[in-house]
Amino acid sequence: MDLPKLVSKNWGKPESWTLKSARENGTYEALKKALSMTPQEIIEQVTKSNLRGRGGAGFPTGMKWTFVVKEKATPKYLVVNADEGEPGTFKDRYCLSEDPHLFIEGCLIAARALSAPAVYVYCRGEFYFQMSRLQQAIDSCYEAGLLGKNILGQPGFDVDIFVHPGAGAYICGEESALLESLEGKKGWPRLRPPFPANAGLWGKPTAVNNVETIASIPPIIERGGEAYARLGPPRNGGTRLVCVSGHVTKPGVYEVPLSITLESIVYDLCEGIPNGRKLKGLIPGGSSAAVMTADEIDCAIDFDTLKAKGTMAGSGAIMVMDDTVNMAFALHNVVRFYAHESCGQCTPCREGTGWMFRILTKIVNGQGTERDVDLLDQIAKQGETRTICALFDGTAMPVRSFVKKYPDDFLQLVRPAPSTTKPLPLTVSA
Repeated sequence: MDLPKLVSKNWGKPESWTLKSARENGTYEALKKALSMTPQEIIEQVTKSNLRGRGGAGFPTGMKWTFVVKEKATPKYLVVNADEGEPGTFKDRYCLSEDPHLFIEGCLIAARALSAPAVYVYCRGEFYFQMSRLQQAIDSCYEAGLLGKNILGQPGFDVDIFVHPGAGAYICGEESALLESLEGKKGWPRLRPPFPANAGLWGKPTAVNNVETIASIPPIIERGGEAYARLGPPRNGGTRLVCVSGHVTKPGVYEVPLSITLESIVYDLCEGIPNGRKLKGLIPGGSSAAVMTADEIDCAIDFDTLKAKGTMAGSGAIMVMDDTVNMAFALHNVVRFYAHESCGQCTPCREGTGWMFRILTKIVNGQGTERDVDLLDQIAKQGETRTICALFDGTAMPVRSFVKKYPDDFLQLVRPAPSTTKPLPLTVSA
């Protein structure tokens, strides 16, 4: 299958992470073009591109930048979310390690559009290798006059990039909790409004974007917004990285147009299910997305199509499960994560995620009842939209979808049967 390569075009090339290789492969040419444009013209191209955030929510990038520049307060900031804590998601780390200069170029173009003098990259603390690669690339850019004062001889175009390691808290992938952490506070989500675009880092207008989103900016400037938009369906421009894991023959990271179907990804790109097994279901956008059955996957992966299907494109993490999987055990694993990662600020999330995890532990140990299965759905429903951030909603969506679409997997475990396995612990921690 002939796939467009924009963000991943330099991956695998010799020393693709070095400035020398980057320049040989055309990196920073889009920056030169952007310097001939006004900030408003850059934002107009990004808006025309129909680029939507690649971190999960899919918010239009051009619209977000417009909100920031309309604010009168200065300075303005660009904060890049490189936390990548969504289970099943492993694309952004490749952007940073394989082609950090494309990412830096995107940061510089975005900083010019926003009139931002500083860019903060909040990177998951476990990504030591990626942070090291990125910092080496940043250092080489300072030496080459691509960062700092009067970049590329442009008077007044001054930008610094700072890499800030996180501490491995999933909640800090939520943009306002990330800002709190970046300011040195406890990583708790903020009440909104105001939104980060109005009052973000240190109370100043701030654009918070995902790594892949920023790496998509140079191709937009290079090709033009309308040409980029044509690569995808309406309102969903360009390509995106999907990370496929689980029961497929060829798991990995693939760059695909948003018009491609989940079925084509599983059976064409990833060459199907190994060992002659059948597909039972998949999660299309990270573990917080609703599960889809095997007969639902003949659909495009764009944000609007998957939303209409009752799930979401999310972070682009596609987790595939074959017919050997009991979905109650899969859900137990998912909910265990969210119960562990809840920050505890909101009662429905703090208590609800732990409660659902304990119920699922009973069920997978053969100690549950049919009433427990019904209770899972009730707890998830009662807590939805009642918390500051979306962590509980990201737990409720898989819970309700797994229970609804695979009831037999749960019911076969709650029927009385001799236990042949060691009971799993009722605690959340490992």
